[in-house]
Amino acid sequence: MRALPTAALCAATAAAATAGVLALHRAGRLPGGSRRWERTNHAGDTVTLVEGLALAAGTTAPLVLLDPPAALAVAGAAVAGAADDLAGSATAAKGLRGHLTALRRGEVTTGALKIALLAGSGLAACAWVDRRQGRHDPLATLAGAGLVAGSANLANLFDLRPGRALKVFLAPALPLALAGSPAAGATAGSAAVVLRDDLRGTTMLGDTGANPLGAAVGVAAARALGTRGRWAALAVVTALTLASERVSFSQVIDSTPVLRRLDRWGRPS
Repeated sequence: MRALPTAALCAATAAAATAGVLALHRAGRLPGGSRRWERTNHAGDTVTLVEGLALAAGTTAPLVLLDPPAALAVAGAAVAGAADDLAGSATAAKGLRGHLTALRRGEVTTGALKIALLAGSGLAACAWVDRRQGRHDPLATLAGAGLVAGSANLANLFDLRPGRALKVFLAPALPLALAGSPAAGATAGSAAVVLRDDLRGTTMLGDTGANPLGAAVGVAAARALGTRGRWAALAVVTALTLASERVSFSQVIDSTPVLRRLDRWGRPS
């Protein structure tokens, strides 16, 4: 019974911290300035990625004390995403295949470095989780690490239209939060604060926000699942990631009536 109040506390603290970062942005007091976070979205409009920074900071804040392994996964994903957002080139290789192709040519892209950091922080977080839970199965830890890193990357693949990534990852986050997961609770709290502006298309997550969004849900799922469950979840995440190399998620969603309605729910008409 103590788990649910902890998740609720994480949600409330994360929401407050996320709102605080957004308030600093609106007041023009964000360290480093706000203009460096401006980008052009799918519609050609200039939007800010500060939403992603706020979600990352807000989600991490309560987990530092209440779920340190999850804080490590979320913070690692946020750093990896921010590095790609701030230092990556618009003309750089895209997608898993693009980064691997660049590596074969001897070119280390910011995207490749991001993948390495996601994998490293995911492995460290899951090893920490399993040690706390008394698990001694290296294969289970490996599956959990893959789930955390893969979920972080997958969230970024869905962050192509207003509200899409948040909706996709709130779907598993909410039941996990109700089951008492601190990481899922923190995710839900932060996401609730940024969802309205994301749906309006005035802000977007960027890698800085999408990666920690996925990592938080991934580590929450890894904590809740057994070995077989981790491998099954990892298989789903891997299949979706590989599918994204060949098909457009946006085209699939737009051509499927139910998915199209869910995807457009909440956006201005």
